[in-house]
Amino acid sequence: MLLRSILFQTAFLGWSTLVALYALIPLALGNRQQLFGIGGVWSDGINILLRLLCGIEIRIEGAEHIPAGPAMIAAKHQSLWDTAIVLRLFRGPAIVMKQELLRIPIYGALCRAQGMIAVDRDGGAKALKAMLKDARAAAAEGRKILIFPQGTRTRPGEHVPYQPGVAALYRDLKLPVVPVALNSGFFWPKHGVRRRPGTIVLRFLAPIPAGLDRDTFMKELETRIESANATLEAETRALL
Repeated sequence: MLLRSILFQTAFLGWSTLVALYALIPLALGNRQQLFGIGGVWSDGINILLRLLCGIEIRIEGAEHIPAGPAMIAAKHQSLWDTAIVLRLFRGPAIVMKQELLRIPIYGALCRAQGMIAVDRDGGAKALKAMLKDARAAAAEGRKILIFPQGTRTRPGEHVPYQPGVAALYRDLKLPVVPVALNSGFFWPKHGVRRRPGTIVLRFLAPIPAGLDRDTFMKELETRIESANATLEAETRALL
């Protein structure tokens, strides 16, 4: 198992480098739509490598809950996989990400070119204003806006407080929010190279409508995600 995990990590890095180098062409040409397509291909390649080298299958549930047009997607975050898969599930999602990631060579430039929403977590009111401006622009283009409301990757069963940024976006954008539960941390953990065979499940839940007050929204979002994730994690543990 460890050998297969190391092979996957090597192949993953090679695949990511190859895709990033190819993406330099549409990046130089300013072709955002082609960059969106390349993101989906990158995601597909990762899932193929997971299946072939690690025995990990992928299952997406509840896609019927995704509204047409712009919406917020608020997801649990346990793995790098969570970010990659949305590039296939949605064309050109605007992902809320920490600003430090923009400093990574090539990757940062690709994120800027695709209109990702970078947040300076120490920037206070100025950073919040910039985040909302970028999110409004993405919503006006009809894009899905992905946010990890806890602001960091967590281990299965780990509790981390939900951050206020998701409430600010909800209030400002006036869009429905689709909560997401997942179990990727069992198979592609936060730390280490070991990958465990099984099935990664991403489960879309019924959307929370726009218009709730801040406290009601935050309580509803956390309750739905944490409850669904606890159920999914129990299902996963029973199969391991």
